[in-house]
Amino acid sequence: MSSQPEQQQQQQPQSTSKPPHLDPATYPRTLHLPAQNIHLELTYNPLDPSIALSQTSSPSAGANVLFLGTTRDTFEDRPVLQLSYTTYPPLALKTLSAIAEEAVSKHGLTGVSIAHRLGVVPIREASIVIAVSAGHRGAAWRAGEEVLELCKEKAEIWKMEEFVDGGAEWRANRDRDAEGRAV
Repeated sequence: MSSQPEQQQQQQPQSTSKPPHLDPATYPRTLHLPAQNIHLELTYNPLDPSIALSQTSSPSAGANVLFLGTTRDTFEDRPVLQLSYTTYPPLALKTLSAIAEEAVSKHGLTGVSIAHRLGVVPIREASIVIAVSAGHRGAAWRAGEEVLELCKEKAEIWKMEEFVDGGAEWRANRDRDAEGRAV
């Protein structure tokens, strides 16, 4: 008999499940700030622009601006098959919330809705929907573009461009300006 204590090693079962932030079954992830009429969503489902408009509409809004960012079929003359997006939701929702709250404060908006699709986004389908409402069109136009640019610059959402030839490249959302020029 050995005087050494016997050590039992328990083997942990191998988990084949995805972490919750990568598991589409744990979505949509939403955040609603009713005091400012802010609606945020991260989802694997196709985006519905009519929902974003209905969330931001208000009797005091004379202007409602809607933006859809869609997957196009080429990038620098290279045929694109699809885009694929991933994120870490707690961080992304915190950033999107800060962007929306700042827009409401700066532009006097009556509502903001930002929805971003995750996973595979085929050609012609929307990866982002932004709706803003304001009393007047000037504020709504400026805010809509500003919200989009800040989402692309700051939101922790990462994009893989998948090409028809089988290649793929991770891209920063902010690798191009509003006119498509490299930044």
